[in-house]
Amino acid sequence: MHDPQDGPPRAATIRDVAARAGVSPATVSRVLTGSRPVSSAAQARIQRAIKELDYVVNAQARALSAPHSRTVAILLPALSWQFHNRVASGIEQQAINEDRLCVVCSTRSNPDREIALLETLRQHNTEAVVLIGGTVVTPHYAERIARFARVLDASGSRLVLCGRPAPEPDLPITVVNYDHEGGAHAAVSHLLSLGHRSIALLGGTPHHTTTDLRVAGYRRAHEDHGITPDPGLLLLGGTDRTFGYTTVRSHLAAGRLPYTAAFCFDDYLAAGAMAAAREGGLSLPDDLSLIGYNDEPICADLYPPLNSVHVPFDELGRTAVRMALHRDDPMYSDQDVMLGTHLVMRQSVRSARARP
Repeated sequence: MHDPQDGPPRAATIRDVAARAGVSPATVSRVLTGSRPVSSAAQARIQRAIKELDYVVNAQARALSAPHSRTVAILLPALSWQFHNRVASGIEQQAINEDRLCVVCSTRSNPDREIALLETLRQHNTEAVVLIGGTVVTPHYAERIARFARVLDASGSRLVLCGRPAPEPDLPITVVNYDHEGGAHAAVSHLLSLGHRSIALLGGTPHHTTTDLRVAGYRRAHEDHGITPDPGLLLLGGTDRTFGYTTVRSHLAAGRLPYTAAFCFDDYLAAGAMAAAREGGLSLPDDLSLIGYNDEPICADLYPPLNSVHVPFDELGRTAVRMALHRDDPMYSDQDVMLGTHLVMRQSVRSARARP
């Protein structure tokens, strides 16, 4: 019996199990990994020894010796962003269905930290590494991501981009994106069809993959209506609620809004714009129509309820895991897919009318 004064008991090892079962450590290893057949009698003795000794497999050691660790890693820009967390939830659920462990890391929106995490995960034989969300792509960054895609692929792992395009074609990489541009096009086309001609694109980071695609959709919608968009209404510079609030407030402080409608980078930014407009004495949507992006649950609770572009968060995550883990299956031979978006109508938009 173990004496508590002697300190914590020593954990049983594979050699202890082998000695108790009367077999070699190699035979125990074969039972644990299922790599080679072992007689039923030996299996029974080994399983009994494992139970009696309360033996726990050293998962880290197994991971280092295995082709991969049956682990799916999720890299988020930040742990507080709703968009990324909702996609990560879909990844986790599918990973559970596939009998995989999930680990979550934050890059803090730092490309160098992202690369450092990729290197660490490669060293741990992670089976799939999923990068969620867009990024600012520089030639140097694209080169490093391409290198990691090839290194991971050579080791039997997989780099997955979820919500951003591949930095270059023909990489051994899994890409699951959603139609950023199509969603923006639908939102702005709806506003144009209601007679709005001064439409702001509110929010976004310059040269960011997500922003660039939504700007493209904004411009294409205007072109389809034979209108040249005012470049002064591309109000980029931030992506959070504060940016929406301060931008609208500054315009109101200057006299009046130079736009009758705004297509917002996301729903929380739209909520900030709403608050500033209401504080400035505007009636919504009579004086300002707003459309958000992502279709967050908050949309139904805002006043007025916010029109928004719906993104299939859960399916983005689930598809990313299925495609990465089953990339050799003919069903998933196309490793670059785009999921659709659609505009959800509520009460934050109305037809344009003349303003004093």
